[in-house]
Amino acid sequence: MDTKYIKWEEEKGFCPEDLTLAKNILLSGGLVAFPTETVYGLGGNALDEEAAKKIYAAKGRPSDNPLIAHIANRETLADLTDEIPEKGIRLMDKFWPGPLTIIFKKKSTVPYGTTGGLDTVAVRMPNHPAALSFLEAVEVPVAAPSANISGRPSPTLACHVKEDLDGRIDMIIDGGKVGIGIESTIVDLTEEIPVILRPGYITKEMLAEVVGEVRMDAGLVSENVRPKAPGMKYRHYAPKGELTIFEGNTEEVIRHINRLAEEYSDEKVGILATEETKDKYQKGHVICVGSRKEETISKELYGALREFDAWGAKYIFAESFSGELHGEAIMNRLAKAAGQRIVRL
Repeated sequence: MDTKYIKWEEEKGFCPEDLTLAKNILLSGGLVAFPTETVYGLGGNALDEEAAKKIYAAKGRPSDNPLIAHIANRETLADLTDEIPEKGIRLMDKFWPGPLTIIFKKKSTVPYGTTGGLDTVAVRMPNHPAALSFLEAVEVPVAAPSANISGRPSPTLACHVKEDLDGRIDMIIDGGKVGIGIESTIVDLTEEIPVILRPGYITKEMLAEVVGEVRMDAGLVSENVRPKAPGMKYRHYAPKGELTIFEGNTEEVIRHINRLAEEYSDEKVGILATEETKDKYQKGHVICVGSRKEETISKELYGALREFDAWGAKYIFAESFSGELHGEAIMNRLAKAAGQRIVRL
């Protein structure tokens, strides 16, 4: 397959001919990767069972892992569900467009291929002008998981999408680097108390301010729970090298990683560090994901894991970020990337 490339530019937007081409590809059953504020998504018509199959095939993704339907306006929500609870309206008023995915009961016209066989549907309105322009043009909900090979770090640049999916999909829209860098928060509104199925930029505390009591789902800690949302069941975000996370006192973590880097000095060892610690490592290939005092870690995380792959790291030792801003969401991704390999010092 010949993958076409078009660009969206912040000042100019889309070339009209490019946007028309992207629209025609998607409406004819093709797949178009596009930027959002979280990560790049791999888009197909959410109401087309065959398009869902193509998404699973292109990603090498298990078909029981649900897809998120992306919309540009609330009117399109009527294509996906007939039941919008009052708490859903409050959440949409507060957080849409934005990095929040809401689980509703699905309409009968939504194919099970999109929902992973479930009677619920995940819906989001992204906060990115390129995504909204594309979604407005196609006028159908667009199912869009992250635009990468299943299990690999999610793409935050168009070149990441190309690395994984060139020749496997019809088009890639290059919109530059994304702003947030980790996937949306997912909250299930099909139960009396809203349930967070995946932590993200929108925190539990932020949701609780709008709808009251919110709880975390058991699927976040158990691999034996059938997923209602993406990212809950299978290993995700993983680099090719063996990733281990070290938790504990910062100085002890540094000493431990330095000792292991020396022990494995004959191997290619990568170290995931921060601005505050990067100069304290004597061995290995150190990649900095920014300062713990700023909102940079989530934005740089997946790119760093891909950089380790490009360098050929066999072992990757990472500091923990559990106490940082959005630390719960960051550690959810990093722990899955490590296959839950966490050493507590």
